Amino acid sequence: MTKYDVLDSMVEKGNGYLNTSDVLLNDISKTTLAGYVKERGMERVAHGMYLAQDAWRDELYQISQQNNKVVFSHETALYLHGLMEREPATVYVTSDSNYNGTHLRKRGIRVYRVKKEFLELGAMDVETNFGNIVRAYDKERTICDILKQKDEMDVQVFRFAMREYMGMKDRNLRNLMKYAKIYGMEEKVRMYTEVMA
Repeated sequence: MTKYDVLDSMVEKGNGYLNTSDVLLNDISKTTLAGYVKERGMERVAHGMYLAQDAWRDELYQISQQNNKVVFSHETALYLHGLMEREPATVYVTSDSNYNGTHLRKRGIRVYRVKKEFLELGAMDVETNFGNIVRAYDKERTICDILKQKDEMDVQVFRFAMREYMGMKDRNLRNLMKYAKIYGMEEKVRMYTEVMA
């Protein structure tokens, strides 16, 4: 198997994406990578990230790969869990309070900040529509987050998310109340879940 065969296999497994860091882990040089990228006509979509000509661009995956200290949250997490009717116009992420998210804000990404100990609470791997894995909050953490930001949200988006969540067989009300307790919003969560049940 040639090095180009290895790279072809990596592109296929990566849904059209190729990351320099993964290439180097496979003992393939940057020089070989540069030749491969040029010969295959791949597009450089970010620092150290290339996309095949015939592949679909996955914005969430690209953001995730470039910013491994953020977790998709709020409306973006709703969308990833099927709790939104359409893709949100804005991408929402959460970072710890020490993370400098200026570069994300300049791209129109909404950055929420939390204490470092809360960043990974409810974080999980979720598959995008393009089959790539990204970090996002689970449904229960996301419901708590949107309840906190309810006044800033579109009413229809909020109602749809709550109705869909309450109708899901795999909802975890125990986790929902656990997060609510951590955030000091048990009464608010209990009130909405009773109304929507």
